[in-house]
Amino acid sequence: MAVNVFLNLPGGLKMPSLGLGTWESKDEAEITTALNVALEAGYRHIDTAYAYENEKIIGNVLKQWFASGKVKREDLFITTKLPMHGVHPDRVEHFMKKSLENLQLDYVDLYLIHIPFGLKFDESTGGPKVNEKGQLQFEGKTDQAALWKKMEEQVDAGRTKTIGVSNYTISQIETVLKSARIKPANLQVELHVFLQQNALVDLCHKNGITVVAYSPLASPGFNKFLKKMGKQAKELPDILSDPVVSKIAKKHSKTPAQIALRFLIQRGVAAIPKSVTPKRVQENINVFDFTLDDNDLKELRNLDVGERARICDWKVVDGIEKHQDYPFQTA
Repeated sequence: MAVNVFLNLPGGLKMPSLGLGTWESKDEAEITTALNVALEAGYRHIDTAYAYENEKIIGNVLKQWFASGKVKREDLFITTKLPMHGVHPDRVEHFMKKSLENLQLDYVDLYLIHIPFGLKFDESTGGPKVNEKGQLQFEGKTDQAALWKKMEEQVDAGRTKTIGVSNYTISQIETVLKSARIKPANLQVELHVFLQQNALVDLCHKNGITVVAYSPLASPGFNKFLKKMGKQAKELPDILSDPVVSKIAKKHSKTPAQIALRFLIQRGVAAIPKSVTPKRVQENINVFDFTLDDNDLKELRNLDVGERARICDWKVVDGIEKHQDYPFQTA
């Protein structure tokens, strides 16, 4: 079983620095297999979200593992997220409870605001509201202080151990910090060798906020998602074929994916690679038996190209970049 090092969160909570991402995993057989393989391999950090529509499947697998006695609830670190149509002070508790019901858990370890602004809520469907053209409708500017207060109430109620944010900018995090009674424990953002976001990571670390990298391997399958959503494919950065990454992988007798993940872990950032391929799930956690040296780190740091390497800009939601709280560059 892999040794999984930890990041420290408030209250003595420990987050394993390598977890299983589950975005775009909705097929029951596929995700059940991946989760079982992951738990057998030593993963103890599982990341999901209400929007991923797989919380119920994950909950069923976890229930079986708890019943078998192979793991206890306190052995696992489970993260889920408030969906966009829940990003409103009036709806935080509703969606927190829905996620716990789906996961068949009394609490999660970390509850995140998935994106810093919301969609209007359709009470008749329980989903986001659409206009006569079928387009999603946005809420106005987010009252971050009021929203965060409701997140804090979820900690008070024991529904989550810690709370945090996802896809927030430096200024948006600073806004939350100004009003926070309970500081954000975590920021989850896209991070990989081509998009290193050093200023954002530094701000978090200076304020005692842990960082989790999603798409740590630059989402090689992202164009399949775009195609499914009826969107045009985009040119993706290719970490796994990059000559620098490949050279360092050969030096350490590791895969390029293992090098990319180890780079993040040595930055003090947790990573949640998503895979449903058993071999890759097992390979991804085997990153704790070697260390990148100073020269390796320097070469990998030099691969950073910034915003032009961003993959997940959420523009699959039409008009999202026009919202005043949109957190990414629009050019």
